[in-house]
Amino acid sequence: MATADVQRIPANVQGLSKKQERNLTRLQAHDNARAARDDLATALNALEEKLNLPKRAARATARAKRRAQRFADEQPGAAVAIAIGVATAVGVGVWLVVRARLDR
Repeated sequence: MATADVQRIPANVQGLSKKQERNLTRLQAHDNARAARDDLATALNALEEKLNLPKRAARATARAKRRAQRFADEQPGAAVAIAIGVATAVGVGVWLVVRARLDR
């Protein structure tokens, strides 16, 4: 074994036979490949989470529903007032659109 070869081999590997060194480097390669696969899987999962718009929309909708339910539980009077206001605004909007269409 040349001195250059001894320097490239980690200290805990020196003194092993060629076959043992080869097996150890294979194990290290398997460990490195497993770590690379894990890193790739993590990156792909993060990309999917970021780019999956339907999934993100569903989560945002569920979050908004929970917040609205909590608000309605904590302040029922205000929730009823908001619901009446929204219904009134939608009704006026529909009435204006229908009226504009009929005036043509």
